[in-house]
Amino acid sequence: MAIVAKKPELLTDAHLHYCPGCTHGIVHRLVAEVLEELGCADAAIGIMPVGCAVFGYNYFKCDMFQAAHGRAPAVASAVKRVHPDSVVFSYQGDGDCSSIGMAETVHAAARGENFTLIFINNGIYGMTGGQMAPTTMEGVKATTCIYGRDPKVNGNPIHLSEMLATLTGPAYIERTACCDPANVRKTKAAIKKAFEIQLAKKGFSFIEVLANCPSNYHMTALESMEFVKTKAIPFYPLGVYKDITKEDK
Repeated sequence: MAIVAKKPELLTDAHLHYCPGCTHGIVHRLVAEVLEELGCADAAIGIMPVGCAVFGYNYFKCDMFQAAHGRAPAVASAVKRVHPDSVVFSYQGDGDCSSIGMAETVHAAARGENFTLIFINNGIYGMTGGQMAPTTMEGVKATTCIYGRDPKVNGNPIHLSEMLATLTGPAYIERTACCDPANVRKTKAAIKKAFEIQLAKKGFSFIEVLANCPSNYHMTALESMEFVKTKAIPFYPLGVYKDITKEDK
């Protein structure tokens, strides 16, 4: 019988700790597949956040760092500068990347650091119990905004891809989703291009992935996927927000 699909060699056999239906596992697989397809798995160095993906170093066979909360872009910047021929990526959630780590994210992008940041945006704090995140959408309930996010009370959600695209430093910025097979394929293509940008030494690449959180949405896995498709994508439009490879032509 022909093998249609198999686990990437770059992933370990450890059981994922994520909640059932969470798409972190999908994105982990995509990262591993891309690094293998590009032939740079042995040169990869990953930096994991504090958040739902805090144990991510258990799932990849490449060299991995565990950064302090929000500091992954600073650690990634240092690693890439010390090991310029390695392929460096940070993997961060919305709290780590757009809240406590906002300064590190913005300044790494502004400097044009030549690494890839993969930003998982599920619009809520998953690990700590469902508090409002900077990316929680208007009207969405969380434990710290039980009646739904009100911009007058809780401030406005942050559109990180759009904001970073205003900076000179980034080379490539794209927002994708993981709510169905077609979008999973597009996410893989975006991650692959981001690593290709890094290999070409073009500068900072940023992939924002709209993801689900069944546990803190209080939904089934399928319902949470539908929420991403019908609610999150209209609010956070998918697409390429910056691509210097097109600007150069």
